Amino acid sequence: MRPLNETERAELLPALDGWALLPDRDAIRKTYVFSDFTAAFGWMTRVALVAEKMNHHPEWSNVYRTVDVTLSTHDAHGLTRRDIELAQRMDGFAAGLTKS
Repeated sequence: MRPLNETERAELLPALDGWALLPDRDAIRKTYVFSDFTAAFGWMTRVALVAEKMNHHPEWSNVYRTVDVTLSTHDAHGLTRRDIELAQRMDGFAAGLTKS
């Protein structure tokens, strides 16, 4: 794995809805708000199964119905295609579950 180059960043990052670059490190962050704790925890469980198969684990925290997620590939010391793929999977799982 290698960090995304500038061309890849320009192409891939704008397509991620609601994800923002962190100012202090090469990572992206998003906050998901679900209808309740059960929806949040169910989503986290689905993501955990995919993340384990990818061997790519998010940094996240959960308080009631809110889940804060940070993605970065530690082995590559920055953002990689693996982060983009996991972000897309997370968004797909959250579709229809999150509050606007």
